[in-house]
Amino acid sequence: MDQVFLYTGIYLCLLMTLPLYRAIFGPTVPDRMIGANAIGSITTVLLILIGVIYQRVDMFVDIALAYATLNFIAVLAASRYFQKRKGLYDYRRPPKRTSGRKPIE
Repeated sequence: MDQVFLYTGIYLCLLMTLPLYRAIFGPTVPDRMIGANAIGSITTVLLILIGVIYQRVDMFVDIALAYATLNFIAVLAASRYFQKRKGLYDYRRPPKRTSGRKPIE
């Protein structure tokens, strides 16, 4: 049964190359953030699989939960930073007019 978990872990490591490519070569900042978040999610599953293989699930679940929480907070902080500081989602809107007349210049 350990062989199944071992091969699943190897498959997940190989599967991690797709979001790694997106995180490195992503054309935009949100693509890179999504790639990094996917890597963190796969790493959390890998930590639980390692716990099953070594028969120490209780310890590795705690580590995986802490890692997943840190991953979530890091993605929130990065998205907040890029939204506020870098103007990632800053769409230029024309100023609102209060009346139908042209503004006085």
